[in-house]
Amino acid sequence: MPDPTTPTVLTVLTTTDTPDKADALARGAVEARVAACAQISGPVTSVYRWEGAVETAREWQVLLKTTGSRYPALESWLLAAHDYETPEIIATPVTGGSAAYLSWVAAETSEGTPE
Repeated sequence: MPDPTTPTVLTVLTTTDTPDKADALARGAVEARVAACAQISGPVTSVYRWEGAVETAREWQVLLKTTGSRYPALESWLLAAHDYETPEIIATPVTGGSAAYLSWVAAETSEGTPE
């Protein structure tokens, strides 16, 4: 059972079509304090249906860490910063982890944290 004193942390996944865009999304979200950190993986091959056709594309994944309370701000930030018409934004709850790390995520995404 999760410790009620540990903040709710989420991992949030998005993708984009170039490493430079992935870096900009990762860096921008951390600078805006809507994510504590981000990891970029890729390239990956994505296969999906778009506008009636099956597409294949090379993409880079950006995995961001935030809190449940900051998720709405992160989602809004990603929607504004992303150049995809319908970007992938998927949040997954972290069900366990180091209390120190989870507290660090909360501290780094706090709206009142000084620069």
